Amino acid sequence: MYGTFWALVPPLVAIVLALITKEVFSSLFVGILLGSLFINGFAPVATIDTVLNDGLVTAVADNAGLFVFFVVLGALVALVNMSGGAAAFGTWASSHIKTRGGAMFASVLLGVLIFIDDYFNCLTVGSVMKPVTDTHKVSRVKLAYIIDATAAPICMIAPVSSWAAAVAGIASDMDTGINGTQLFIQAIPYNFYSLLTIAFIIVILLMKFDYGPMRKYEKDAIENGNLYIQESMVKEDASNPKGKVIDLVFPILLLIVTCIFGLIYVGGFFGVDAWGGEDCAGDFIGAFGNTDAFIGLPWGGIIALVITILYMVLRRIVTFKDAMSSITKGFVSMVPAMTILTLAVSLKTMTSNLGAAEFVHDVMEGSAASLYAMLPAVIFVVACFLAFSTGTSWGTFGILIPIVTAIFATDSELFIIGISACLAGAVCGDHCSPISDTTIMASAGAQCDHLNHVSTQIPYAVTVAAISFVTYIFAGFIQNWVISLLIGIALTVVTLFVIRMIANKKEA
Repeated sequence: MYGTFWALVPPLVAIVLALITKEVFSSLFVGILLGSLFINGFAPVATIDTVLNDGLVTAVADNAGLFVFFVVLGALVALVNMSGGAAAFGTWASSHIKTRGGAMFASVLLGVLIFIDDYFNCLTVGSVMKPVTDTHKVSRVKLAYIIDATAAPICMIAPVSSWAAAVAGIASDMDTGINGTQLFIQAIPYNFYSLLTIAFIIVILLMKFDYGPMRKYEKDAIENGNLYIQESMVKEDASNPKGKVIDLVFPILLLIVTCIFGLIYVGGFFGVDAWGGEDCAGDFIGAFGNTDAFIGLPWGGIIALVITILYMVLRRIVTFKDAMSSITKGFVSMVPAMTILTLAVSLKTMTSNLGAAEFVHDVMEGSAASLYAMLPAVIFVVACFLAFSTGTSWGTFGILIPIVTAIFATDSELFIIGISACLAGAVCGDHCSPISDTTIMASAGAQCDHLNHVSTQIPYAVTVAAISFVTYIFAGFIQNWVISLLIGIALTVVTLFVIRMIANKKEA
C-alpha cells in the first residue's frame, strides 16, 4: 500500500464521514485507525501502538507550543470579556459601523492587516470582530469564512509572514539559483487563488448576497437573530461597567507587538537564534525566514498575557484572582480546537507514513511530458487535492516544490508560474479541508460549529478554485501576470453575477 493511492484513502474516508455524520472527532479517529491498519498490515496490537505512539502522543508533543499559544489566546479573550473591553468595543463599533456590510468589511480589513501568521490571524480577528458582527446580525459561519479566507491566502502573499519563511526555507534548498525569499516574492503576482479570494470576498460583499448553505444561515441570522454560536465554546461573563475600548485594543496591539518580537527573537535577530546560530543577527527578513512560529508565538503570547494581567489588575477592573481564573477559562474554551488539531495531525502522520508524497511525485512525473503546456493548471489541481486530503498546505508545497523545480527550467517564466500554482493549490486545499488546522482555528476564532463552517465555506472556495484553474490555463500560454490576473478578476465578477441570477430564479 505504500506509495499508492491507498495512502490517500484514510484522510478521504475521514472527510467523507465527517461531512455525512456531522461529527468530526469520531470521523478523524476512524481515519487514523484505518491508516494505522494499512501501515501495520491489519495487525491489531501494532495498529493500537501506532495510533497511540506515532499518532496521538507525537501530535501532542509536536504541537505543544501551538497548544500553549491557544491557551494564551483563550485566556486573553476571557480577560478582555471579563474586563468589559469586548462589550465596550461592541458598543463603540455599533455607533461607528452602521451596516452589516461595514462590519464584514472591517473584519476583512483586520484579516488583511494581521498577515504575520495564520494561526494568530484566525484567533485574533475572531476575538476582536465577534462583538461587532454580532451586533449587525452576521452569522458566525460567515465570520468564520471571512477569517479563514483572510488567513492563509493573505499569509501566502505577504513577504513578511511565517508562510513566506516556510516557502523560502524549502526553496532555498532546491539549488534554483534564486534566493528563497526572492522566489516567494516573484511568485506572488501569479498566486491566483489567494488574490482572487480577496477579490471574491469584496465582490460578494458589495453585491450583498450569499449562495449555497451560507445563504440559509445568513437569512436566519438577519430574520431571526440566530447567529449559530457554538454554545459549548462560550463562557458568559457579567458585563463590567468599568470596561473601555482600550481594554480590548491594548491587549490585541500588545499581542501583535510581542508576537512579532518573539518571532524575530527566536529567528536570531538580536544575536543568537533558538538553535545557537548567529547568521541572522540584525537581519529582520532573515530572522523571519529562520524563525519557528511554534516557539515564537507562545513566547510573545505569554509576555502579552502577563503584561495584560498586570495592566488590568492595576486598573482595578479585574481582581488578581479573577485574572488567574481566565487561564483556566482560556484552556477550556480551546479544548475542542486542540482535540481536533491533535486528531488531524495524527491523521497527517498516518498519510505521510503510507507514502502519499511518493505517490503524488510519481503521478506528477508521469504526466509532465504530455501535459507540459498545461502543467501550471495541473500542478494547481494536484496541490489542491493533496492539501485537501492531508489537511496540510506546508506539507503540500514541501512535497511539490522540488517536483516543480525538476520539471521546469529555473530561468523560465513557467517556473515562476509553476511555483505559484503549487503554493496557490496548497492554500486552496488547506482552505477547503475540514482537517486543516487553519480551518479548525477559523471555527474556533468565530466560535461556530466546525462542520457548519466547512459546509458553508466549500462552495465559495470551490468557486474561486475553479476560476483559478481556468486562469492558470491562460497564464500557462500568455505568461503575463497582469493580463492573467485581469482575466481572473473578470471571471470572478461574471461568475458571481451568474450565480446570483440563478439563486434569485430558484427563490422566485
